Amino acid sequence: MDASPANTSCTLVIFGGAGDLTKRLLMPAIYNLKRQGLLPENFALVGVARTDMNTDSFREALGGGLDKFGVDVDPAGRDWLVERMQYVQGGFDDPATYKKLGEMLEKTAQSSSTGGNALFYLATPAASFGPIIEELGKAGLSDETDGRWRRVIVEKPFGSDLESAKALNRQILAVLDESQVYRIDHYLGKETVQNIMVFRFANGMFEPVWNRDHIDHVQITVAETVGVGTRGKFYDATGALRDMVPNHVGQLITMIAMEPPVRMDADSVRTEKAKALQSVQHYDPDDILANVVRAQYTAGTVGGQEVPRFLSTPNVDPESVTETYVAMKLKIDNWRWAGVPFYIRTGKALAKRHTEIAIQFKRAPFSLFRDTEVERMSANNLVLHIQPEEGMTLRFGAKKPGPTVQIGQVEMKFNYGDHFQAQPATGYETLIYDCMKGDASLFQRADSIEAGWAIVQPIMDAWKKAGKVRLPSYEAGGSGPSEAATMMEQDHRRWRPIDGGKAETAR
Repeated sequence: MDASPANTSCTLVIFGGAGDLTKRLLMPAIYNLKRQGLLPENFALVGVARTDMNTDSFREALGGGLDKFGVDVDPAGRDWLVERMQYVQGGFDDPATYKKLGEMLEKTAQSSSTGGNALFYLATPAASFGPIIEELGKAGLSDETDGRWRRVIVEKPFGSDLESAKALNRQILAVLDESQVYRIDHYLGKETVQNIMVFRFANGMFEPVWNRDHIDHVQITVAETVGVGTRGKFYDATGALRDMVPNHVGQLITMIAMEPPVRMDADSVRTEKAKALQSVQHYDPDDILANVVRAQYTAGTVGGQEVPRFLSTPNVDPESVTETYVAMKLKIDNWRWAGVPFYIRTGKALAKRHTEIAIQFKRAPFSLFRDTEVERMSANNLVLHIQPEEGMTLRFGAKKPGPTVQIGQVEMKFNYGDHFQAQPATGYETLIYDCMKGDASLFQRADSIEAGWAIVQPIMDAWKKAGKVRLPSYEAGGSGPSEAATMMEQDHRRWRPIDGGKAETAR
């Protein structure tokens, strides 16, 4: 997991090279790698798409568009990258496309000295993942011969339920070896998420208390201010649970809950992550109502902008029971976490864009302070801030100045941008670079994908069986439905505030 020498010379092939993901995130990430000196000199980039373009217009669209997405462009670096770009026009289901691509790979192997290595990035709709990989296999483009490597990055969503995820894994692994497949989740490219393992396993003061003896509960919040907007058709068929929990939220759970790997290599790390997800208890239908809350946003104001209710969004069924918010309590059935609930929530059109993991420790015994003016002991907590800022906050008690014993709560805060002068990043830089090195530690393996879907499948089945029922609601620009606060209060706990105010209570 370090920057040790590796054969990173390659041609990066982006299926969907003319699409929004490529322009908005992948190209800035690739440019940032060049700026950081992490792209090999023997590098080429090939875009593949149906769009009517040629290499010149492709270069102009992607190279010239870098500064539109917040990149501080150095002309020399951009020119270096643009000179290495090529374009192949064709349909993803057309064998002729792969014949042209094979010829292009031979050309870049000679002109750019890539050694025939190729990294295929599937920046396409999910329906194209399987067919593209099958065509790569038929054309012989996935074969690893004569010392060359071939790897494939697969974007999310990886399936829409447990059965479709299993089917997609079978389809992919019929062509590729597991070692060639890199299932990407851009959350794992964020510095704070990567730092969790360093924080836990490289500091002797934290890992000894990272268990049920010292931790009361864990809260994971992924809050978005944006509504569904123009994505009504997609979102009405997906919802907050499918969209966020098996992938983004599931990966955050694994980083907190996993056991120390026996060594810091990809297989060891991913084995512990899979074991953590496999230890999450699956709910019976009778348990879901008490432990899972779903809701939809109504009209409101977010950041001074009026947001219409979800049910009036274009291409959304006016009687839809698709959730835009979900909160749940999960239990991990192993020695480390027995009795420690993991509370997770995610939603759209909330008060603040905010992703964090909060570890709340158990309160210290009160007996020492019984004869003082201290009324109660406050809990210590550690908060890992993931976005929009990246860093950590540790909250603990300290004596207030004065002749009597009074305890005040103080915070020690670490911010990546302040301490390390971190450069702006998309979150894809580390992931693309790791794939070029052949380090799959931050990518999901087939068993982890299926374990994540297995957690939410009973919930989706119960909701489907319930049919069209009236869902709880929350006002756009708020903190979520009161039912979510009630779920916490039943356990004598409260959600941390999303908008910086007081802890949330049921109304």
